[in-house]
Amino acid sequence: MNKNPYGVTKISPALLFANAVRTTHTGSWEGEQTIVQQFLNAYDLGATSGFNFNLDNNNFNNLKWNANYENTIKLLVQAIALAKEEPQANVNLMSMMRIWKAHVFMTLVDTYGDVPYYAAGGAYIEQNFFPVYDDDEEIYEDLYRELTAASIALDPAGSYVPEDLLYGFSSATPAVTADVQAGKWKKLANSLLLRLGMRYSKINPGKGKDIVAEAVNTGVMETNADNAYLRFTTVYPNQLNQGPRTINPRYYYLAEPFVDQLKATDDPRAKYIWGKYSEPNDAPNAIPDVSPANQVGFPVGYNQNTITEHPDYQGTAGQGFNYSQLNFSVVGSAIAPILFVTNAQTKLLMAEAAHLGWIDGSAQQYYDEGVRASMDEWSLYPNTPDVAITPEEQDDYLSLPEVAFNTNDALELINTQYWIANVANGAEAFANFRRSGFPTLTPNAANGGLGGDGFARRMAYPDDESSENETSYQDAALAIGGDNLTTRVFWDNP
Repeated sequence: MNKNPYGVTKISPALLFANAVRTTHTGSWEGEQTIVQQFLNAYDLGATSGFNFNLDNNNFNNLKWNANYENTIKLLVQAIALAKEEPQANVNLMSMMRIWKAHVFMTLVDTYGDVPYYAAGGAYIEQNFFPVYDDDEEIYEDLYRELTAASIALDPAGSYVPEDLLYGFSSATPAVTADVQAGKWKKLANSLLLRLGMRYSKINPGKGKDIVAEAVNTGVMETNADNAYLRFTTVYPNQLNQGPRTINPRYYYLAEPFVDQLKATDDPRAKYIWGKYSEPNDAPNAIPDVSPANQVGFPVGYNQNTITEHPDYQGTAGQGFNYSQLNFSVVGSAIAPILFVTNAQTKLLMAEAAHLGWIDGSAQQYYDEGVRASMDEWSLYPNTPDVAITPEEQDDYLSLPEVAFNTNDALELINTQYWIANVANGAEAFANFRRSGFPTLTPNAANGGLGGDGFARRMAYPDDESSENETSYQDAALAIGGDNLTTRVFWDNP
């Protein structure tokens, strides 16, 4: 008598999967993009005192941890358990979830080092409320196994998954069939495998070469139609951009090294990235001035007080400062897409692999294709034309002496382009900067610097972990050599 006839007693694992993808965290402007000197919060005010001032601030350390563990991982673990109840019907859904779970854990390992992995998300299913932290290198070993096994298991004749937010049907894309969908996910898995293999480039080149060759030979992304990205609406806005858009926009500026790079090469992507505003605090509601001559990046490590001492101080503007901010009509828009894994990333990694002799093909061809793919991505953004950057503009850019591929400077050229291509994917920009050492950036000297090479090498564990999961946290901190910003994850070889 007391049963609600309309109450939900069972939920589709595909719906949980969709929400897991939607809540996946790629990094934050004040976190990873600040460490790699693309962006910064210029105001040193306690709550905002983070990476621009070489300070360990829990507000920025815990964003990826909380978003992925409290939402994405928990949803995926539950969805996978439900999908196992009907394994044949859910073979493709199961493979997609395993691939995405591997992607999420790769970013967690890259960010923190040792993290809860095997027991993560098991509070409801296993009543495990205090998961141990697993060794980061061992997690990578299992991510390899998961990606390869899940890719093989994808069945072109299997069931279509309409809840797939990356490659399923939506009003913005044509309908796809199950075989096309499975093919896209197979390319995604192998592109992630390529990324994983490249992480070994310094710590274990032989192993990296084998993994990269396997990924490329099995089939990675080929065109921008293979990109794994999320679209947003005003109802479901882009979460990456919410902070700079809604909380004192006058605090936020593009960093000087990034602006200088775009200006030095007259980069045609720049007009979609930067903007100057007469009132920085109203920037999200104004039309930006995108003229290259008027753009100046905010010096790294300076704050709202010390900036006046800079020899090239640009003065104030409205309630903020006279420096370049995000173009809030395009890259900083509330409906800008988030690109997780792309053809541009894939081609640039292949360029490096070819340069190292790990795969066949022309490093220059992969490099040129990667740069062009990055430029073509901008047509996905709001307020850009269908052809965001013309082939002629791309040709002119690639012919510049500072950009044109050459063997002597190949690693720097490739990885500087990777840095630019990932301006809105902080997790990948941060990881690849540590792996490759490029672009060549001057260490942030704020507060005496961080020591070591002068850059944060990881984010610290959230403060809550030291009390809510104390034993596991203490064991992990000891295992990695200290829970601080200069500790390196296993693949980050000096």
